[in-house]
Amino acid sequence: MADETESFAADLLAEVPLFQLLSDDERHLLAAELDIVRYAVGETVFNTGDPGDSMYVIRKGEVEVFFKDDTGEKIVLETASEGDFFGELSLLDSGPRTASVIVTRQLEALHVDRRDLDHLLKLQPAAALELLAAMGRRTRVTADLLRHTASRNVNQAAKDQRTTIQRAADAIAAWSGSIVFLMLHCLLFAAWIVINMGLIPDVPIFDPYPFGLLTMAVSLEAIILSVFVLLSQNRQVAKDRVRADIEYEVNLKAELEIAHLHEKIDHMSSEILARLGKSSSPASTSLPFPPKSSG
Repeated sequence: MADETESFAADLLAEVPLFQLLSDDERHLLAAELDIVRYAVGETVFNTGDPGDSMYVIRKGEVEVFFKDDTGEKIVLETASEGDFFGELSLLDSGPRTASVIVTRQLEALHVDRRDLDHLLKLQPAAALELLAAMGRRTRVTADLLRHTASRNVNQAAKDQRTTIQRAADAIAAWSGSIVFLMLHCLLFAAWIVINMGLIPDVPIFDPYPFGLLTMAVSLEAIILSVFVLLSQNRQVAKDRVRADIEYEVNLKAELEIAHLHEKIDHMSSEILARLGKSSSPASTSLPFPPKSSG
């Protein structure tokens, strides 16, 4: 039964790009030490902050790698499927998980711990390049998210706080500043003056020159509109203040995340170089053939 399980795990390894660098014998040796895990759809493999010293290589299924920022917004780093692996960061530095992983399609994966990784790198040091390539891809995705994703939408944040009067002020200020509003007033004033100067026969004059009623109406309209325009301008000033605060938060967050990423990458590079140094040392390297004699 153990031989069947080992053979099954070896077949799984043969289908995963990370382990295709190994020979059949090396895959069988490694398969004897690996565990096969299965998760149903919707299950969480691990959460951000969980302790971890292992990674997972996907044989079948799909998972979503994500984290939530300080505002609670979910940011998806990667959707991993067959042949991909995840959790390698905690495997290398034994630190807490930096992201959460949830199963989106029934998962069958190989569980690789630090001892298994040491064995893999001793058998095939070139496998370290696959790990570095995967971490490089995730670093690029994270950097792209930091460039293009803001913590909050300034327009949405400003709209959510508006009262009914503020919404009315914004609408009136926008309408009074339009070309249609100007044209309508020009037509109204022209008709008013033409009628009250007696230029149209059979139409009674209701506001003779100097058009006192028109002057009063225009003055009242100007006072009312100026109040609404000032309210709208105050709203815009508050909106600009929110935008400045958000830009500051995003810039600060980007600086902290980039500094954190640099620290992690430096640590991972030193870990991998140390492991490569151990795997290529004379004590851990076996020669398949005896050296030729000088004679």
